[in-house]
Amino acid sequence: MRICIIGLGAVGQGVAQVFAMKRERIKKDYGLDLNLVAAADSRGAAICGDGLDPRLLLETKRNSGKVANYPEYGVPGISSLEVLDGVEYDCLVEVTPTNIEDGEPARSHMLKAMKNGKSVVTSNKGPLSLFFRELVGTAQNNDVEFKFEASVGGAMPIINFAHETLSGCEIKSVYGILNGTTNYILSRMAKEGSPYYQTLNEAQELGIAETNPSQDVDGIDAACKVVILANSIMKRDVTYKDVDVEGISRITPESIALAQKEGYLIKLIGEASPDSLEVSPRLVREGSPFSVDGTMNVATLKTDLADDVTVVGRGAGSIETASAILSDLISIWKARG
Repeated sequence: MRICIIGLGAVGQGVAQVFAMKRERIKKDYGLDLNLVAAADSRGAAICGDGLDPRLLLETKRNSGKVANYPEYGVPGISSLEVLDGVEYDCLVEVTPTNIEDGEPARSHMLKAMKNGKSVVTSNKGPLSLFFRELVGTAQNNDVEFKFEASVGGAMPIINFAHETLSGCEIKSVYGILNGTTNYILSRMAKEGSPYYQTLNEAQELGIAETNPSQDVDGIDAACKVVILANSIMKRDVTYKDVDVEGISRITPESIALAQKEGYLIKLIGEASPDSLEVSPRLVREGSPFSVDGTMNVATLKTDLADDVTVVGRGAGSIETASAILSDLISIWKARG
């Protein structure tokens, strides 16, 4: 399978690293050769029809800051859309930064690839939370695969799990901890009694929270994931603007201590059901599956046949997210066979 990666930030680099680590094993186990023929960032690309070396690509990006410095096959200044027009590939891995204002440039990348008869795998929540039906419809109309397991929960399996393992069930609702950064902050506040802004600063110093953490702490990231789950699993037709959102900035050490005295923790919970789309801080029982610490994510799917099914996994990290992208690529390969 000839693969083009657009976006060489943390997740894109994680994908390249996973290719380097797993290419031979995937080829042996599934007959799938992960042939990386192009990789693009905002300042150019590296393109080679015979395949790029993922390790050299990573070394080039980390040392120089741009993939266009890849030896012999670097192309400075070429745009991502020009790459998609000029490269022979089978599947686009779209991992540019999330934009919840208009979903760009990821939306344009995905639509171009699909209309050119290429499958798409993405972790990008922006276009999915704004233009889900358009993207799914375009994939169907052009008879290509569109996979986005990595867009919700990092390594926590939920979308494919719902569609495949629970395919015989009616899923009545999905709710859970869908953002690792806020879970880390709330977990530290509970353990140390530290105030919100102090804990946020600590998370930023550790690289767990972004310099501008609003997407996480204001509940925006979790709301995007709620939309994806509602549309994908529950067949709703909603966008980010349909979600009631409250973040964690108003939570105090005193409110956390009061909850603990009663045997509860405060967690940021996202919920998708036929009647509700919501992200808000809620009380969860200590010792329950929702009492996970750190950047872990957890979600419960309420079903008619299997009752409650709960999944847990690491919700952040480049390798963890790349593992979900890899599973989608393998799934596409199997579907072709």
